[in-house]
Amino acid sequence: MSALRTGHISVTLCRDFGEFGALAGEWGALHRRCATATPFQSHAWLHSWWLSYGQEGRLRVLLVRRSGRLIGAAPLMLVHRPMPLLVPMGGAISDFFDILLDEEEAGYAVGALQRGLERAARHTVVDLREVRPDASAQLLFGRWPGARSRLTDSTCMELRAEPLSDLVARLTGSRGQRLRSKLRKVDALGVQALPVARERVPEAIGTLLRLHERQWEGRGVNPEHLRARFSDHLVRSVGRMVADGTAAMTEFRLDGAVVAANLSLQSGRLAGGYLYGADPALRERKVDVSTMLLREVAQQASDTGREVLSLLRGAESYKNHWQPVPVVNQRLLLARPGLEPLLRLRESQVAVRERAVETVKARFPAARDWHERLTALPLVGR
Repeated sequence: MSALRTGHISVTLCRDFGEFGALAGEWGALHRRCATATPFQSHAWLHSWWLSYGQEGRLRVLLVRRSGRLIGAAPLMLVHRPMPLLVPMGGAISDFFDILLDEEEAGYAVGALQRGLERAARHTVVDLREVRPDASAQLLFGRWPGARSRLTDSTCMELRAEPLSDLVARLTGSRGQRLRSKLRKVDALGVQALPVARERVPEAIGTLLRLHERQWEGRGVNPEHLRARFSDHLVRSVGRMVADGTAAMTEFRLDGAVVAANLSLQSGRLAGGYLYGADPALRERKVDVSTMLLREVAQQASDTGREVLSLLRGAESYKNHWQPVPVVNQRLLLARPGLEPLLRLRESQVAVRERAVETVKARFPAARDWHERLTALPLVGR
């Protein structure tokens, strides 16, 4: 680790994965003290993700300590294509990025992270994707002294975290009637929602992924969800996250058989469903799987005191049944003053790619859902 010290503040750049692994305890404590933290910044998620997807020599994790106590962190990595960039750990399978700031030390921590990031990004552009509007990374962006640019990224749909019965009660007319009918259908069939204990997580992940593959058979499943590295990542990370309360797995049983399985993630103010699998036979029995799942995730969010129930990335039309609020993630580009031409080049690359995507979606409407499944990874349809 290289270090820069200013009084009682130390800023270090961790490039060794073994050292990052040893941070589990103090990283977890900081994660709990950061109200904006999402599950995708938990140590369990990031450590496991690196084991499946990381490349040796690319780790760049900034750490800020005050009198030895970890008060700030930015989990980043170096990539070389299409140009040298510092980007978030977690990759495309993570819905949100943020830095971690101790709420009581946020001013010190963000200032130190800004100085450390200037050094770490001496020759690179910083490209932070999927940053929520209320994220701590917005503070870093606001204090950045060099070149910067704020672009739009994925749209997320959000609800207030409350039991689904409360939400349905506010829906009037035919919409509310239809949703109440769907819930009664699930109850009439006798579907049971049962939590999965930590020791059963590996088995439950296997069941979830098998059901997920079956539900998308012939309809273009996201190929990453079928790969061993993704399964390994979920088994490793979710086991730890169930233990510390940042994840919950639920199996839905009918006549003793598992007919659906769901993984939800939660931390700070936010909770959301991440991945599910369902037996196609449920559709034949007229079960609205998304409603069944949402009822369970909403109850979990309410029971754990979350404020926001996120339907995660993707603005698919079926989500509008619940009258959610759209929230647009942002893409934050940062560079030292002398690297502004590189930042503008990156900005133009992003714009060209987005125009290409929109052109494909306009010409081939069927590609819209495919693109959303590959890049947005919504709550239902994963």
